[in-house]
Amino acid sequence: MVVPKRVVVSLVLLAFLATACGGGAPSVQWQLKVSGAASPLTLSYGDLVAMPQVELKDILMQKSQGPDERTSWAGVPLTEIWKRAGVTDLRAVVATAADGYAVEIPASELEGAIIALKDGRGWIVETDPDHGPIRLVCPHAPGNRWVFQLVELQVVRP
Repeated sequence: MVVPKRVVVSLVLLAFLATACGGGAPSVQWQLKVSGAASPLTLSYGDLVAMPQVELKDILMQKSQGPDERTSWAGVPLTEIWKRAGVTDLRAVVATAADGYAVEIPASELEGAIIALKDGRGWIVETDPDHGPIRLVCPHAPGNRWVFQLVELQVVRP
């Protein structure tokens, strides 16, 4: 049986699009709220998966308890979220976790920060369910500012 070239090309294109759009990502009911911005928004887990992703490799996590460790992460750059929320200037961000933990992080510590969906082993929701499904990773901040189970980023303007 000969398969028409159009069919093969169409199947390859569909597979590529599914992968590019986060194919293989777990189905997760989670929302991240961005408040205090010019255009406040709420992003679902699926929205985050579909956004541009970056990888941070061999990042030092400075822990307040226990030994520091080097870790790798992948996720959405905060700059992408700021772009969608109309954030052009900020003094700090208050990051809030699902359990109510909140910490104010100065803008200087947010350089290179991401909303991580994956750690070095895979999707956080699968590899570390107690700390997932998303995590704020700030390479220039101490570990207590790497908020896991992140539910809100409140922009603090200058």
